[in-house]
Amino acid sequence: MPATYTLIASNTLSSSAASVTFSSIPATYTDLVLRCSARSTYTTSNWDFYKITFNNNTSGVYGRTTLQALYNAGSYQIQSGRGTNETEIGPALIGANATANTFASTEIYLPNYAGSTTKPVSLSHINEWNAATTNTTWSIAGNAYLFNSTTAISSVEIASYYAQFVSGSSFFLYGIKNS
Repeated sequence: MPATYTLIASNTLSSSAASVTFSSIPATYTDLVLRCSARSTYTTSNWDFYKITFNNNTSGVYGRTTLQALYNAGSYQIQSGRGTNETEIGPALIGANATANTFASTEIYLPNYAGSTTKPVSLSHINEWNAATTNTTWSIAGNAYLFNSTTAISSVEIASYYAQFVSGSSFFLYGIKNS
């Protein structure tokens, strides 16, 4: 069990922004945790997506195994997927058409982020969208990603894939020491 969580950096947006970057992450922790509470300005669909990258690397070094539960208009669905050579980590993000003032909650856990081996990434996430005709909850749990790089993670960029994050979206980066 981690002995300490230390807030390394945080950013709560006072106006819309396309991305948030945490850079110069010190290599003095055992693990990292990124927590996001965000919403997109995207209006074309009910959903946008996160575009999360490490060390500004978009060269197809991300792998993904996902298992997600979706409740949509009275119907339950379980979906799974795999991907290799992807250019980012991209879980769903609620868009501007979702219930007013609701935000997607996302936690990304990065064990051994400063090590010299490839980096496993764990993600848990939930979105909620309610409308007169449809109610949807999208929950992602037990998702595994891989940052297939042996370089220590020194920066994290969190972007909206199609639009921008709304004002009030917040992002917190924590370092964990196990001793």
